[in-house]
Amino acid sequence: MGQDITIPTGGTHCIGAYLARPEGKPRGGLVVIQEILGVTAHIRSVVDRFAAQGYTAIAPAFFDHLESGVELAYDQVGANKGKQLVNELGLERALEDVASAAESIASAGRIGTVGYCWGGTVALLAALRLGLPSVSYYGARNLPFLHEVPKAPVLFHFGENDPSIPPEAVEKHRLALPQMDVHTYPTGHAFNRDGSAAYHEASAELALQRTLAFFEKHLANT
Repeated sequence: MGQDITIPTGGTHCIGAYLARPEGKPRGGLVVIQEILGVTAHIRSVVDRFAAQGYTAIAPAFFDHLESGVELAYDQVGANKGKQLVNELGLERALEDVASAAESIASAGRIGTVGYCWGGTVALLAALRLGLPSVSYYGARNLPFLHEVPKAPVLFHFGENDPSIPPEAVEKHRLALPQMDVHTYPTGHAFNRDGSAAYHEASAELALQRTLAFFEKHLANT
């Protein structure tokens, strides 16, 4: 369903992206923000899934600023490499890429973001600073930004057994942003990552239903 493209970013640099379009008129557009592992088969499947639901969806390859075609394994070596890359990339540059990706699909109508893990924090920042309605899945780096006043709504999903985001961290989201919905699920980190041991089907399906309802409310073109 999807295709690999390139998009311009800040300055003269271009990065890759995976793009999928729906059949017929789009309901809106979504920037899908990767985990620390790159634009993997899982992230491509997420893009395809949202396109099947009527959205033009795009996953920018943020790591192209540093290395081309990064797609890391779901193991400790991959995680260590991914952490190194996201720390080198920085959240500010990632947010600039989100803005570029959103502009590249502007013809779809209203644009939102959905992000996973590291991408969950980038999605939060997209709502806080870019004014894009966003869904944040298990963003472990969110806490330093919860004091910022959001420019758009954001929906949060967390696993109740996620060691990187303990219950007290989840509660800080509710206290800092009481106007936003925060959902928890009886599972751990990365529960949406199908094809991995972390996947929890019931939680992933419920979170997707809530995500689609959120975007129907805040993005759907009339």
